[in-house]
Amino acid sequence: QVQFVESGGGLVQPGGSLRLSCVASESVYRTNTMGWYRQAPGKKRELVASITSASGTTYADSVKGRFTITRDNAKNTVFLQMNSLKPEDTAVYYCNGVFIRGAWGQGTQVTVSS
Repeated sequence: QVQFVESGGGLVQPGGSLRLSCVASESVYRTNTMGWYRQAPGKKRELVASITSASGTTYADSVKGRFTITRDNAKNTVFLQMNSLKPEDTAVYYCNGVFIRGAWGQGTQVTVSS
């Protein structure tokens, strides 16, 4: 059973913007705190942003002020608005629960390069 479908990645120049979307299965999304994670080549997967069921948010220091996470509970969807992108933001981006996780999806590739 597919639990997460991420989309919206692509190639963007430094300083550009992208908006990622993730449709999650009801079983994981429900009242769960949801997160966006990323994994760069040769690095461990890291949590970059999270949002509670009441839309409280937290961010990694590396993306604070540039990324915004939101959720649409009617559509089991989580979004990540990414602005002022930097080459170091290049990674595959995934969504998943933070405290209750499902199987990882395919992710969506974000490449920041001139």
